[in-house]
Amino acid sequence: MKIPVFDLKRQYKYLKSELDHAFTNVFESGNFVLGENVRLFEEEFANYLGAGFAVGVGSGTEALHLSLIACGIEHGDEVITVPNTAVPTISAISFAGAKPVLVDVTPDTYTIDTKKIEKKITNKTKAIMPVHFYGHSAEMEQIMKLAEAHNLRVVEDACQAHGAQYNGKNVGTLGDMGCFSFYPTKNLGAYGDGGIVVTNDEELYNKLIMLRNYGEVKKFTSKIEGFNSRLDEIQAAVLRVKLKHLDTWTNRRREIATQYQQLLFNSNVQLPCERQWAKHVYHLFVIRTNRRDDLKEYLQERGVGTHIHYPIPIHFQEAYEKLGYKTGDFPISERNAGEILSLPIYPELTAEEVEAVAGLITEFQNTDL
Repeated sequence: MKIPVFDLKRQYKYLKSELDHAFTNVFESGNFVLGENVRLFEEEFANYLGAGFAVGVGSGTEALHLSLIACGIEHGDEVITVPNTAVPTISAISFAGAKPVLVDVTPDTYTIDTKKIEKKITNKTKAIMPVHFYGHSAEMEQIMKLAEAHNLRVVEDACQAHGAQYNGKNVGTLGDMGCFSFYPTKNLGAYGDGGIVVTNDEELYNKLIMLRNYGEVKKFTSKIEGFNSRLDEIQAAVLRVKLKHLDTWTNRRREIATQYQQLLFNSNVQLPCERQWAKHVYHLFVIRTNRRDDLKEYLQERGVGTHIHYPIPIHFQEAYEKLGYKTGDFPISERNAGEILSLPIYPELTAEEVEAVAGLITEFQNTDL
């Protein structure tokens, strides 16, 4: 049995007729940049989340970058985030000219440890960028209290958390801005790069509209310095089709997660948690074991794909040695990097496949013990 860690072909086969129709309509319209599909998708995605506004951009990274610029982040400012995230989170902060300041994560949700944030706040701190990791919300109530107390902006990195919730509210709508990626493997993925920013602040919305398109207020008239970061029509058309299925897909991901939890309950691996205030959308199903590399190899040899999200914490990346952190500064993130393993999880995964993966993990644990 071959069980890939991702299988986008299954989803395409299921949606083929809807997607082919959407593609054809775009090609026949002759409009490929900032057209009707982008406008409608922005409205539909904002409505889905319960946000006032949405602005489609070129990628999740650019969503974060432009949000920081819109919030007034400048060279020399500091932005607080986590060391266990994907590099693009940090890239966005660097693009804005700011310095990433890292705070370790909790051992259960892998999201920022809110008890450790305040001591990292300085007079240069201008924003907090919580990452809703693997599809589980960060603890937003405490983050928003800290932000209010210290007059900080909050830009949510929700790139792995489409439809995830905190106390019944969709992540991305709780801070000043929420940023989402539509990279193909996301819960809501395009067929290329794409991203979006949501906000309830009309002033920030208007600034983003300019920032994504050369700072223009109208064609050939730039009011501010801007960028070229636009969600294109083809990707917007794809996302409009897929958005209608997102809740169904989320429910299926949660069913698969429950099946894994039941099958692996008595195993020696640490399973994902879902805090009482969260709705986990299981972008990834990440287990932890001190025999991670051996387990990964064991599964691979038997046809099961896995992945590591992420093997190298930010402060161990050569590109970010300049931040000045050392081994031991973030013990939870450092330990996790050597123990985490992402199992296959996508809506088209069958119950039989989940059972097979769990069975192999149990079989592995009974070897060499």
